[in-house]
Amino acid sequence: MISQELNDQITLVDAGKPAGEVLRRYWQPAALADELNGPRPVVPVTLLGEKLVLFRDEDGQMGLIGRHCPHRGADLCYGRLEDNGLRCPFHGWHFNRDGQCVEQPGEPEDSRMHERIKTASYPVVERNGIIFAYMGPGAPPDFPNFDCFRAPDTHVFAFKGKWECNWLQAMEVGIDPAHASFLHRFLQDEDPADSYGKQFRDTAGSTDIPMTKVLRDYPRPKIEVEETEFGMKLTSLRHMEGGITHVRITNQIFPEAICIPISREMTITQWHVPIDNENCYWYSMFTSFDAPVNKTLMREQRLREHSLPDYAPLKNSRNQYGYNPDEQARETYTGMGLDINVHDQWAVESMGAIQDRTQEHLGQTDVGIIRYRRMLRAAIQNLAEGNEGALPMRGNRDLTQIVGPLSNDTITDQADWAEASRAADEERRAACPWDARV
Repeated sequence: MISQELNDQITLVDAGKPAGEVLRRYWQPAALADELNGPRPVVPVTLLGEKLVLFRDEDGQMGLIGRHCPHRGADLCYGRLEDNGLRCPFHGWHFNRDGQCVEQPGEPEDSRMHERIKTASYPVVERNGIIFAYMGPGAPPDFPNFDCFRAPDTHVFAFKGKWECNWLQAMEVGIDPAHASFLHRFLQDEDPADSYGKQFRDTAGSTDIPMTKVLRDYPRPKIEVEETEFGMKLTSLRHMEGGITHVRITNQIFPEAICIPISREMTITQWHVPIDNENCYWYSMFTSFDAPVNKTLMREQRLREHSLPDYAPLKNSRNQYGYNPDEQARETYTGMGLDINVHDQWAVESMGAIQDRTQEHLGQTDVGIIRYRRMLRAAIQNLAEGNEGALPMRGNRDLTQIVGPLSNDTITDQADWAEASRAADEERRAACPWDARV
């Protein structure tokens, strides 16, 4: 259990709040690049509690500025996209992508008032289908050389989904390796041939054992956690019959991302991005080490479960997440269908908008969650003391030298399971059609 004061400290994201200030020191996914496709590339964005508008101007450059006009607060999402900026329809005030007011056509011709009017603006860049924003002070950091960023566009698919809960409980489900044996338990194993783009549907390692069977039959993993320059590496060991061990390596990328294997050929890098204190988006990059990703199929798979334009899941608390007791008795542990995103969504939303951690009781398999909260609290403390360089991937580190991270499933009969996992990752990277060497 923790105190309510500490729970607030590590969950609230508004400007000036301890966790919010930490998150602002890192690039944050703000939108999918797909959202700016179309005849009018203007979309509303609420990020870290701030209401913003993202747009692409006539020169093809992007701007992310305050959503409400500094004149009388009208919504600039309805602004006229013209003259390389947004013009407020209320009185014609015009703002460029830096948030600077450059024209007030209703004011006297000799007025220079516009020079003193500026709304919030943040730098944005696109990386493999996701538009990232930096909302902190000073120059933004470099991007690490992670696989999801260095892979060519042909080998990365990006998507997002909305969850109605605080970002921290959403992220923590991704650093909880034990839950997959229960929450994502399938009582019947699917044909792996139909598994493309779905997690836990492949065979484990280089065997013909369905991953769903491994998780179901071995529900007590030994979990080891190692702090790294990017965050944390989590190793889950499931010792199986016949002297073999299933080794699953996942990662926490500070402050709110994870990198996990989806199959032998593909990983997911997923950010859990606060919309505000009680809602978040997950943004995922699916990275292929083999053939180019089938973006059409993967988008169709996920759009069957989400509604546009807000990427809200069709299954939610208002329809009991599609819960079916007959299915729960015969097919899945949850009775909520085959999409594991729905399972995770139910788990984290059912905790409440902000989980009351004053009432929780953590166990040994929660070692990753415990270590992460310590890292977050240390980052909050260092930032409060003016020691920003002590935060993960901040300071004078050369972030372009941070590669990987290693994320895979391996089955080995070797006592040195760490070497077996590393060798399997190296073999996959050596055969990769793009330069994935580390």
